[in-house]
Amino acid sequence: MRRRIFRGFWVLVTALCACALTVPDQVLAQSSPVLRLATQDLPPYQMIEGDEMTGVAVDRVRCALDAMNVPYELHMTVWADAQLGTQTGRFDGFFVGSANSARANYAVPSASVVSEDLAWYLPLNSNIDPNDAGDALSARYSAKFATSKWQFLHRNGYNVVMRPRDAESLLNMLIVGDIDVALEYELIFAHFMEKRGLSEDQFRKIPFRRQDMSVHFAKRYTDANPLFLKNFDNQMQRCIAEFP
Repeated sequence: MRRRIFRGFWVLVTALCACALTVPDQVLAQSSPVLRLATQDLPPYQMIEGDEMTGVAVDRVRCALDAMNVPYELHMTVWADAQLGTQTGRFDGFFVGSANSARANYAVPSASVVSEDLAWYLPLNSNIDPNDAGDALSARYSAKFATSKWQFLHRNGYNVVMRPRDAESLLNMLIVGDIDVALEYELIFAHFMEKRGLSEDQFRKIPFRRQDMSVHFAKRYTDANPLFLKNFDNQMQRCIAEFP
């Protein structure tokens, strides 16, 4: 049990409070320096079940770090704070997220941890075409706030409304008519549809593209540990097969 705490200690952080598991000082001293990675509550990739952090992305990241014998902490927080914390030095990285130019300023992406299909979701009777420039301006679009998807919509001239904090809120906005089009990963939306007793055939779905999502390690961490990223990527190939 002590070995598990040393190598897999996780901390739950919320927007309202910072609540940490209590670890003896001598354990912290032995495990220093500790790799601090931040993530968000995003089922089925990463989530809290009981008192455990779990999910396919969590399992794969932990698998790689355990194999490398790297002491680490996993922090769960809001997505914007995970990224800002990596910029400012509070965290050594965050996961899982796609690559973009803003993140490239301060972080280096690992090999893909999760690859997933993105899709546009619309009401079943909608005739909006997200690929039509006119509809991009006239319809109301949204994606989860502070994500690459959100930035993509803004960057490409879509009429972006609302700032959903998570995919569940985004789905609800689509259901009640606050937005006309949602952009989200298929597996994530399927999870929240099932949670609400809905099915995909109750919506119009237009495939968008497949996206790779990675751990984004702070440049100061990879610069200080030049062999780390290559070793992590090598381990991730094995861990993806181990945790399909």
